[in-house]
Amino acid sequence: MSQQGERPPSGDDWWSRLYDESAPDAGPGGSGESLDDRFNSASHTVSSNVPESGPPPDAPPEPRAPRAWWESVPDAPPPPTAPALLEGWTEERETPHAVGERSAGRSGSSPVEAGRDLGGGRAPRTPSATGPVTAPPAPAEPETAPDETFTPLPGPRTGHVGDGPPTYDAEPTALPTAHPHTLDDLVADTVLDGARYGSYVLRAASCRGDSARYRGEPRRDALLTARFGTGDNALVLVAVASGARATHAAHLAAADACRWIGGAIGRSHHRLAEDIRAARRGDLKSGLHRLTDRSYGMLRARAAELGAEPEEYTADLRCLLLSADPGCRTRVFFGVGHGGLFRLRDGVWQDIEPAVPEPGAVSGEPVVGFGSPPAQTPRGDHLTMDLGTVEPARPYIDPPPPPGEPFRFRASVARPGDTLLLCSGGLAEPLLGEPALAKELAERWARPEPPGLASFLADVQLRVKGYADDRTAVAVWEA
Repeated sequence: MSQQGERPPSGDDWWSRLYDESAPDAGPGGSGESLDDRFNSASHTVSSNVPESGPPPDAPPEPRAPRAWWESVPDAPPPPTAPALLEGWTEERETPHAVGERSAGRSGSSPVEAGRDLGGGRAPRTPSATGPVTAPPAPAEPETAPDETFTPLPGPRTGHVGDGPPTYDAEPTALPTAHPHTLDDLVADTVLDGARYGSYVLRAASCRGDSARYRGEPRRDALLTARFGTGDNALVLVAVASGARATHAAHLAAADACRWIGGAIGRSHHRLAEDIRAARRGDLKSGLHRLTDRSYGMLRARAAELGAEPEEYTADLRCLLLSADPGCRTRVFFGVGHGGLFRLRDGVWQDIEPAVPEPGAVSGEPVVGFGSPPAQTPRGDHLTMDLGTVEPARPYIDPPPPPGEPFRFRASVARPGDTLLLCSGGLAEPLLGEPALAKELAERWARPEPPGLASFLADVQLRVKGYADDRTAVAVWEA
């Protein structure tokens, strides 16, 4: 069945219906008009029905013949027309004005003056019955916005302080020499780390000095940040080591010193964390002294393996122990060798490096096993007889080595707002020798919020002419 409801013809009926010879022929029409007559009649009819001024506005559209479903094409949308104005409304032109202000001097106008009629169509701009259309008054000049005041931004965090620019460039120039079999011995130019535990924020950075960057030497400073344990019982260790100057394995000795003291602290972190929370100063000092001596003993053994002198394969070691307990504000420093320990309190730097006696300033009564007995008694009697004999010559004996660096220890209680700074000699020396550097860092680090990692690195790299060594700094901001 088709769409019109008819049944399709069966067999060859469709051919018979289309070409049935018995159907009468329609034949020619009865009209005697020719083709030219019909064309002339149609032309006259079309030309006589078209009005001169166009169709009336209210004439209904001509009906269209229905289309089949396959010919249904949507009509084009009508052209956009201007929105009609409501009665009593006027049209205004937008003119540029300052931000936050409106143009003044706008007056109302009639719908005809505004260019629109009340019916919604656009009226032609021709003189009206009452007179010519007057142009609207020119808008007043917009008022100038008041000058805005801006808070001056802080200066850049990089650069230099002091009398003049440093000798070397600020950026690295040459890389250290590498060997294919000792690639593990390479150290990066810069190391950066940070954390937040309890009531403090930790920032740590180590960077190669300007001289080493220019000459292609490795960074002699080593930095280790480690956390042992979890929760409030955790213990944070920060170790800073500086290898001996003018030695080819200085960076390796510094790395070994940090690694071995880190392993010793990690194996005893439970006891050390308890001693810090309980403020057992004596136990902490003796225990850390023993662990430090063991680490230096391993350094001397390593020097013997490499065939180097003990003073060549060594390093200055300085460490901080911080508890993760929010209720514990005890900060423990210990180490051996040169460097700096400072505290920024109320905008003023304080040098809190533990004082150590000079090598020849140690004196006191002799004890068993140390020193020698006096040559005579308090009454003046000699304890030995002088027989007048000449002592034979003794074989040459090397002089004893100079005494090693003394062990340094300090345990202090931090206050809210304090900033504790532990640094290597590369930063301690300019901080003590150049007041402009101390002042600049005090201003930057006295702000309420601690600096981010990138800002802290820029602060550590603030250069001073005449100081081009490696710099390593560990800062602790107390909340």
